[in-house]
Amino acid sequence: MEGGHKNCGILLVSLVIIAGALPFCSSQTTRRFQFNVEWKKVTRLCTTKQLLTVNGQYPGPTIAVHEGDRVEIKVKNRIAHNTTLHWHGLRQLRTGWADGPAYITQCPIRGGHSYTYKFSVINQRGTLLWHAHYAWQRASVYGALIIYPRMPYPFSAQIQAEIPVILGEWWNGDPDEVERIMMLTGAGPDSSNGYTINGMPGPLYPCSNRDTFIQTVEYGRTYMLRIINAALANELFFAIAKHKLTVVEVDAVYTKPFTTTSIMIAPGQTTTVLMTANQVPDSTGMFAMAARPYLTSVFPFNNSTTISFLRYKNARNRRGKPPNLSSLKLYNLPAMEDTAFATKFSGNIKSLASPKYPCDVPKTIDKRVITTISLNLEDCPAKKTCLGYRGKRFFASMNNQSFVRPSISILESYYKNLTTTSFSSDFPEKPPNAFDYTGGDPLSQNMNTEFGTKLIVVPYGTSLEIVLQDTSFLNLENHPIHVHGHNFFIVGSGFGNFNKATDPKRYNLVDPPERNTVAVPSGGWAAIRIKADNPGVWFIHCHLEQHTSWGLATGFIVLNGQEPSQRLLPPPQDLPSC
Repeated sequence: MEGGHKNCGILLVSLVIIAGALPFCSSQTTRRFQFNVEWKKVTRLCTTKQLLTVNGQYPGPTIAVHEGDRVEIKVKNRIAHNTTLHWHGLRQLRTGWADGPAYITQCPIRGGHSYTYKFSVINQRGTLLWHAHYAWQRASVYGALIIYPRMPYPFSAQIQAEIPVILGEWWNGDPDEVERIMMLTGAGPDSSNGYTINGMPGPLYPCSNRDTFIQTVEYGRTYMLRIINAALANELFFAIAKHKLTVVEVDAVYTKPFTTTSIMIAPGQTTTVLMTANQVPDSTGMFAMAARPYLTSVFPFNNSTTISFLRYKNARNRRGKPPNLSSLKLYNLPAMEDTAFATKFSGNIKSLASPKYPCDVPKTIDKRVITTISLNLEDCPAKKTCLGYRGKRFFASMNNQSFVRPSISILESYYKNLTTTSFSSDFPEKPPNAFDYTGGDPLSQNMNTEFGTKLIVVPYGTSLEIVLQDTSFLNLENHPIHVHGHNFFIVGSGFGNFNKATDPKRYNLVDPPERNTVAVPSGGWAAIRIKADNPGVWFIHCHLEQHTSWGLATGFIVLNGQEPSQRLLPPPQDLPSC
């Protein structure tokens, strides 16, 4: 990393950050990083394979910057395949060219080529992540993105150290090949072979006793855990045995602090917690940190558990050996189907809504879009064999529109006003047919979908509400929906079907959680409000990767405003071409 600031510390950091190593900083500087997308031989779960990485690291390098910094990340593609990177949760104000989703805001970076992502970090601070945004490359290409604030944290606890905890998945095979076969045959995808904590699966998996993340702590000290779900296909529960966690931030937005025994975190979400090492360890000196899936789907899935350990410094133990697995108890970790806990946990998250960090939720709206989020069964084409349910093909949709990525960048087409059929601006603003979305027999209904690249278009400054309605097509399921380029406020959610006459009366317009990814309840709905104040083209999609491949996505265009500061900046000279 180049371009360090003499008053702001070293910003390319190791996994554990000692409190005070990166002091609060009020000045702006440019931080430059070099990212090489390359293969690296890695062994996990008895399998040695060529793993796609950045700079040979798994997980990838931590990017640490300060609020107000300008960031330049030069990405060199050293593999034969295309790639892009996405800075998940960064608002990219007027810099949509740096957002990263392939064929939405840029053409991919071809093998042997480079592209420099340039953006400023404006009015954001906290824990985010970065990951690949081409095919299923984010299965292993991901890392932490930490933004240090200009002002001290809005809580009084003295932090001993800050510890990224990145939850992921491991495939013994090639995830891109899993997607290719899935799309070729119409079948569901193969599951991953294990879950990981900071790239380590832990001793419950074969050949993994040494591949276990262990974090040393001191009794009586308080630690900040920056928890990131970088998994490809699963919401996860996370807990530390016998320890309580105090949630202070989600998706790089401060929250009203609340204490919990565990968390539920969806792919693409981040949760920052404070943990005090105040328990008396047993003879091992260790406590298990564990993650397992939150199950809401009938599709085959990986039902295993990954564990790592807190090791108390100076504890009397048998040379720091992990506990005997036959007697290991995973205290605090919810059961896989504990929807009651997931619902209660999500309901406890509220914006801090203080004078320094106000909750600027739109009190009124200019437009409401109600969209179903569905899995679909498409009839098998003539003279073909399909391996999905009942000999059909699996797809997914929003308002019965299965999103198709064009062969050129939508943002470039829009900016250059190209005459093209790559997209249209007629995404339906309500479901094409009203029915009991979450009830009835889903298999008795026509679950074919339509295909296209239909977007929502709104003027700059629009207060937009989107109601995301789950359906029972194939099965009810929790869907993590991510919006690029904007944060949003989750003003309401519930189970069953959204009622536009009564449910808005129960909205929280005082301190709703502000996020970039919402876990839409299984068999329910979530209403989000967005201030569309960032001109450009922005992707909206499910962060369960197989659902995005099947088409559970759309996007929206925010038109330029009247003032120069409300207009999309021109594209950079090194923008990749298709």
